[in-house]
Amino acid sequence: MSTDAPAAFARRREPKPPWLKVRAPGSPAYRQIKGLLGGLRLHTVCEEAHCPNVGECWHRGTATFMLLGDTCTRACGFCAVAHGRPAGLDTEEPSRVARAVADMQLRYVVLTSVDRDDLEDGGASIFAETIRRIRTQGGSARVEVLIPDFQGKEAPLRTVLDARPDVLNHNVETVPRLYRLARPGGRYARTLELLDRAHAWAPDIPTKSGLMVGLGEAWDEVVATLADLRAAGCSMLTIGQYLSPSAAHLPVARYYHPDEFDMLKSIASGMGFGHVEAGPLVRSSYHADEQADSYDRGDGRVVTAGGASQDPATT
Repeated sequence: MSTDAPAAFARRREPKPPWLKVRAPGSPAYRQIKGLLGGLRLHTVCEEAHCPNVGECWHRGTATFMLLGDTCTRACGFCAVAHGRPAGLDTEEPSRVARAVADMQLRYVVLTSVDRDDLEDGGASIFAETIRRIRTQGGSARVEVLIPDFQGKEAPLRTVLDARPDVLNHNVETVPRLYRLARPGGRYARTLELLDRAHAWAPDIPTKSGLMVGLGEAWDEVVATLADLRAAGCSMLTIGQYLSPSAAHLPVARYYHPDEFDMLKSIASGMGFGHVEAGPLVRSSYHADEQADSYDRGDGRVVTAGGASQDPATT
């Protein structure tokens, strides 16, 4: 199969296309979860990162908890999460997350965090303790972690793996050429090394990664990045459209057409990923429970996922 980008999709700047329009959140389930999380003083990446799928996911009764506060020590050009000097470590946070999981009766939980380069272990101990508390208090909920790179340190990664998450996710985010622009605190090689180590140290825990497109990468660079992820043992993959959170963030270089996502899904599937979910509004934790279930079944299927509802926008 050719991996060349079709000529019809030449790079160009354009208004946001209709397939990226989503309904504003506001269902009763959404309001209930928002109130519960606020009462427990918990943060979610759904809100902090301005995820376009927040209405759909919260309506489904799922959420991605953001550990270690709401202030990141890095300033990535694509990310809406606030950056600066974080507050002290909240050692009671794992208990509050576990309580929320139990109260929401979740069967699948995603834990992520801000980068905490100010901490020796990067916050790995909080990840591990949260997993343990959920297993104790949250019933049979499965746990996926979306971890930072821990500055390449081995011990924090082992701490998280020893807590036995069901899926270990670390996003590559973009192609190596754009790391200095989009992710100056990260290193492309470090991301691949983390995934490779996780696969080697705990081969029974699936590794997962996510890639944004639309930052100015070339088609061949995307394909090469997919190949690098697969070579590092990554078995689950998400691909979604980059959407600039504000005028202060990196602009969208172009919007990929849904047909292009179909092409990328086919290419990734041919590389041997166990599960691929791709589409304009796909994010790392979008339908994460279904992604894990599909991987566990060994479907090897490529999921067509446009993201959230494509009803006319109200925002």
